Amino acid sequence: MNSNIVKIIAILSIVASGLWIFGLGVMVQDQFFHKATPLRKEITSQTETANDQQLHLVALGDSLTRGTGDETGKGYVGYILDELRTKTKQPIQVTNLAIKGQRSAGLVKQLQQAEVQRQLKQADFVFMTIGGNDLFQGGETIRNFSIARINQTKASYLRNLDAIFRTIRTVNPQAIVFYISLYNPFNQLNNAKTTSAIVRQWNYDSAEVAARYPNIIAVPTYDLFELHANEYLYSDQFHPNKEGYKLIGERVASLITFTKGERK
Repeated sequence: MNSNIVKIIAILSIVASGLWIFGLGVMVQDQFFHKATPLRKEITSQTETANDQQLHLVALGDSLTRGTGDETGKGYVGYILDELRTKTKQPIQVTNLAIKGQRSAGLVKQLQQAEVQRQLKQADFVFMTIGGNDLFQGGETIRNFSIARINQTKASYLRNLDAIFRTIRTVNPQAIVFYISLYNPFNQLNNAKTTSAIVRQWNYDSAEVAARYPNIIAVPTYDLFELHANEYLYSDQFHPNKEGYKLIGERVASLITFTKGERK
């Protein structure tokens, strides 16, 4: 055999062996040392998509948002939830952070808590009642009636309300906030005309504060109770009963609309 042919065959054998060894190395590395980064990203993406499809509702405020007086325990938040389930098929998560007896100064402080802000950041809708305890003070306002003291209380309350709305808008610029205004639980008393006038002015001034911020809606409830207070109040003659809360919930829910049945 020609010596040149032998040399060529030898060279080709060396090259083939090298390619085989390289291929084996690639195969081993792929089987035993492959990183699962693409799979991890896919799982993360699926989780985020699932969370994005969920509606987050956050409720803030006082005993009205807790549902005190409703023997079913639902309160207006529960009735809003019932109505929303007829409008959308999206899963809904509700976080109720309301505190019985809370006044506006207390809510200002509560909104500084890290966990409360974390919940707010996720919210699509925020529902809030505040101010009833500031104004009525457990009935003390009626027992020791003083216009001067009421006006002083209202001035402090409006400053707090502005701070509340400002904090919510800072934490979550996009969520739609429903501020549920006051009704007059004392319109059956002798000074009903006076207390009704005070509540109406209180609501008007509160709505003016809400109007300073985008997507904060003041929802009236005064008219729901004015003519039928006895039918819609709990036995304590202050909180709504089941039917009263249902009226409030249905009114708030009527203001929430979805595109093609879905928000997102």
